[in-house]
Amino acid sequence: MPTDHQLGGLTAAEVEERTAAGQINRLPARSGRSTWDIVRANVFTRVNGILLVLFGIVAATGNLTQGAFALLIVANSIIGIVQELRAKRTLDNLAVIGEAHPTVVRDGERRLVARDDVVLDDLIVVVPGDQVVVDGAVVAADYLEVDESMLTGEADPVPKEPGDPVLSGAFVVSGSGAYRAEKVGADAYAAQLTAQAAKFTLVHSELRQGINQILKYVSFLLVPVGLLTIVVQFSQPDTTWQESALRMVGALVPMVPEGLVLLTSMAFALGVIRLGRRRCLVQELPAIEGLARVSVVCADKTGTLTQNAMTLAEIIPLDGDADAAREALAQLVTADPAPNASMQAVAAAVGTTDRPWLVTARAPFTSAKKWSGATFGDGTSWVLGAPDVLAEPAVAGHADVIAASGRRVLLLARCAASVDDAAAPGPVSPVALVVLDQLTRPDAADTLAYFQDQGVRVKVISGDNAASVGAVTRSLGVDIGDPIDARTLPAAGTEELADVVDRHDVFGRVTPEQKRTMVGALQARGNAVAMTGDGVNDVLALKDADLGVAMGSGAPATRAVAQIVLLDDRFATLPYVVAEGRRVIGNIERVAKLFLTKTIYAVGLALVIGLMGLPNPFLPLQMTVVGWFTIGIPAFLLSLAPNRERARPGFVRRTLTVAVPGGLTVTAVATVTYVMTRGFGDVTDAAQHQASTATLIALIMTATWVLATVARPYYWWRIGLVAFAYAFYFLMFWIPVWHDALALDTTDPAKLMVGIVAGAVGMAVVEATWWITAAIRGERPRVWAPGAGHLTQARNASSP
Repeated sequence: MPTDHQLGGLTAAEVEERTAAGQINRLPARSGRSTWDIVRANVFTRVNGILLVLFGIVAATGNLTQGAFALLIVANSIIGIVQELRAKRTLDNLAVIGEAHPTVVRDGERRLVARDDVVLDDLIVVVPGDQVVVDGAVVAADYLEVDESMLTGEADPVPKEPGDPVLSGAFVVSGSGAYRAEKVGADAYAAQLTAQAAKFTLVHSELRQGINQILKYVSFLLVPVGLLTIVVQFSQPDTTWQESALRMVGALVPMVPEGLVLLTSMAFALGVIRLGRRRCLVQELPAIEGLARVSVVCADKTGTLTQNAMTLAEIIPLDGDADAAREALAQLVTADPAPNASMQAVAAAVGTTDRPWLVTARAPFTSAKKWSGATFGDGTSWVLGAPDVLAEPAVAGHADVIAASGRRVLLLARCAASVDDAAAPGPVSPVALVVLDQLTRPDAADTLAYFQDQGVRVKVISGDNAASVGAVTRSLGVDIGDPIDARTLPAAGTEELADVVDRHDVFGRVTPEQKRTMVGALQARGNAVAMTGDGVNDVLALKDADLGVAMGSGAPATRAVAQIVLLDDRFATLPYVVAEGRRVIGNIERVAKLFLTKTIYAVGLALVIGLMGLPNPFLPLQMTVVGWFTIGIPAFLLSLAPNRERARPGFVRRTLTVAVPGGLTVTAVATVTYVMTRGFGDVTDAAQHQASTATLIALIMTATWVLATVARPYYWWRIGLVAFAYAFYFLMFWIPVWHDALALDTTDPAKLMVGIVAGAVGMAVVEATWWITAAIRGERPRVWAPGAGHLTQARNASSP
């Protein structure tokens, strides 16, 4: 390949000229929406619009106190804006660190630049693992092969020669080269696809789709029930229009699940921010949901369980000539323009030579063939690679004995064929075993133990020798089974392969295509699979996994296809990532049950009371207080709490099996109380207020017990949350000063007792329903959680 000076490249003046002309690789902002878009999206919402109209009606009556629910407009907007702006800032800062930094040649020198700083006609140098960032044409190629599977679906690497086109989104699998940028920015193929990778978005989420589906059901009920409520309330005899308007608003306000969408968005945004503090870049926001559903983690050994850096431990001559082996290694190092981690370790020990042999052919290392080599001017060919791939069983067995201790072993050998021959390497003559020491990550053992404790299976899938992979996992103190040589696996797509992959947890000599196949086999068995990796051989599996996790120092191609990038390269960050996903999804499901219960009983009460032709028993302020202390405040606190349970499919069904019985129970209890204490026909204002007060007591007792069941399993702070709600309501009815503001009348003990008894019956029904529906779903209900309290829970949920 020509030198940098021979390649040329642009001058600084030419770069400035193209930049001024706008011929630069500028792409849309990583975090999607602008600040104004975020403000507008959080202020001009459907929920805010409904609440604003209802507040206008209340304001027209002159009783602004009853319009306290309008504070939700301000609260929803401010919280949504602040959290999304914080998440945007986090994503912007991390994306700058995590994005690809191509190497360009300018003024005859190589420079690392930001992806967005590439200009038209820039000369870009690539090595294995580099992603092609713009469209262009190859200028120089040294056995260059490019994988275009993400663009064309073609699985095999494509050799590239000078003059051949390359497209953005492809990545280099072997060799090296340089290409000239011909299309930049929005003109480049797949540029928009790359720009979308880190957008702040909530689409394509099972959870969001489930919530939208539920809200669609609710919307179908709101229109007819709302019209019925309006007609009935304004048809009441001897009632002012102001009172009719207030009671109409009191019926409509609780129908709106005003906090559900807000808390869902906030939980996702907080997840991004919390993970960002741990140097974890969430490139696709729905990935947080995927975290919660992970049941299997497939981890590549190198760069994940072990550190990328290796050291040369020893060279074991097999033909008695140690000096010849060291000289051949030095020549191979000198001939390799893009050494991988193994070759870098060899180079650090033997160095390069100042008398290089003439190279007539080269074969770069690839994960598929597992060897590299060079043919020199005197006709000799040298290869360096996996002993069990290159050598006879006797030599391979010797290497396996060494590898069983956790070391990495390569074979240096001569071969008769030229290394670029289709039949290469053919029969080889072993010269020496090259032994490399691998350093395990200090946090790998605790991380593997954490996953086992959490019921998440870990499968180590590596291209290294199976015995070496098994030795490394055992050295971490976690015995996850005997290693399997992937060359003995059944054919792809068979049930036999799925059985083997499901039963065993450690695999060696796995090719990139096999990694992809194994991920597919696990998914076919109903697993949610996370794949971690850092090398170009992991790209295909990362792309197909339910959740791709790349190391920050890994190849740009792996970072480009992964949903999550661990910028600090710490495998130990993964437990925190999984715990955060569980916290977000589990808590959203929990609070969704609360909000939908309120919506169901509000719709049910409006429908039943409307069909009876009775005035709505509640005023807006009463429903606002109930909404705050039974739903809003508890839901907010529950949405922030740790949650260790792995998410499962069936969100809509599980949510409705709690919300529908709970909502119907509250409806029945409140309706019976109202009819028993008020009766039909016209009544005095005092009788109306007494009946409304008794009905409010029954509703509060029953609805708050729904909170008590949703908060399970109990920790001390959750018990305190329920106790606080009941204590507040007791004081609300006990202290006379609150009675005027809330229109409460507690002067009739008989009616109050009806409400209390009905509320107690409602609590019992909610409790029984909780146990019965759990049994129907086949779940084991848990009242008490293990551990001493909130601090224990938080530590267990976020610590490996």
